[in-house]
Amino acid sequence: MFRTILYTITLLFCFTSLTWANEPLSFYQAKRQLIKIYQDHPVTFYCGCGYTGTKKLAPEWDSCGFTPRKQVKRSSRIEWEHVMPAHQFGHQLQCWQDGGRKGCRKDQEFKAMEGDMHNLVPAVGEVNGDRSNYQYAIIEGEDRVYGACDAEVNFKAKQFEPAPQVRGDIARIYFYMADRYEVTLEESQRQMFEQWAEADPVTDWERERNRRIADIQGNSNPYIDG
Repeated sequence: MFRTILYTITLLFCFTSLTWANEPLSFYQAKRQLIKIYQDHPVTFYCGCGYTGTKKLAPEWDSCGFTPRKQVKRSSRIEWEHVMPAHQFGHQLQCWQDGGRKGCRKDQEFKAMEGDMHNLVPAVGEVNGDRSNYQYAIIEGEDRVYGACDAEVNFKAKQFEPAPQVRGDIARIYFYMADRYEVTLEESQRQMFEQWAEADPVTDWERERNRRIADIQGNSNPYIDG
């Protein structure tokens, strides 16, 4: 009996050790690592703009035909965008319910979510700010507000439409985050993402990015590596 209990405890300890083998990165640490990961692929996620820099990153508007909507200063820097917004993965936690994002600063579970590199992509600052925590959607009509950048925002409906070539990436990131952190997706949202994933298959860069993140973070996105 004692040996059985000891064996069970040993298994649990091994499982726990494997699960937390890599200390979760903070959001700040994740951003520093991502700069290196994207060093030979400096392209923004939503607009496809090239960017330069080693610490402070700046988009090259001419490379993608980008024009600021109204925030020139914020459009002059690269920010790291949470594809699944912090509000969506954080609001389920007690710390968020007690004090919002600031209330979760010392919460280890939130730290792992916030710093998960699979959910972070480079974006032109203004686009990141405009997207906010809006849901992804297909917006009727074609009303681009960032020059040639194929991204649209409906501020009234709180919706953001990404370009077709990143919709599959978004879907696979959402499925990963939902599974790993037990985030509930609305059925309509899940169905839309399934369609997006099928229409926009995994690319070579998506696989390489996934591999590089796994080498540092210790886990891959199974919706990318199959």
